[in-house]
Amino acid sequence: MDLLAVTTVAGPGGIALAAEEASSGLTINLFWILISAANFVVVFAILYLFAFKPVSRMLEERRQRLEQGLKDAEQARRDRESAEQERLAALAEARREANEILDRAQKVSQETREADIAATRQELDRMRIRATADIEAEKGRAIADLRAEVADLALAAAGKVVGESMTDERQRRLVEAFLSESTGDGGSDR
Repeated sequence: MDLLAVTTVAGPGGIALAAEEASSGLTINLFWILISAANFVVVFAILYLFAFKPVSRMLEERRQRLEQGLKDAEQARRDRESAEQERLAALAEARREANEILDRAQKVSQETREADIAATRQELDRMRIRATADIEAEKGRAIADLRAEVADLALAAAGKVVGESMTDERQRRLVEAFLSESTGDGGSDR
């Protein structure tokens, strides 16, 4: 016996169908088509509510998370680029400031060195002037001492030539007169 015939015999009106099938071969039953369509719609609605809807909601949430992740990654890339630019700008600024500080230090060093050299030159000039003044004073003292010694020698020689002794006061006047004449004559000879 045919399996289709057994299943149709068990259902309502199955006996009539089995008899009809046997006579005509293949027939279309509109009732079973509508029942099958209704079953398909019910199963589809159940699948949509319990499977497709949660899956589509889950896929939409995943899509949103992925989009948010991509947006966050793009923002992080932009932040990283801007941080890199800021770092480079800060580095350039630090280099510029370091060069300025170095230039100022070199300028201050040059000015200090020039000031030290000028102060040393001034000190040397003062020492030279002082030394020149000391030399002139010493020269004047040496000349005065030499004149006094020459005067003493001249008096001693004159005392021997003249043969008389002279008083100190008279000797001094004669020496001073002699020196005045010799300085006066010496200045006119030259």
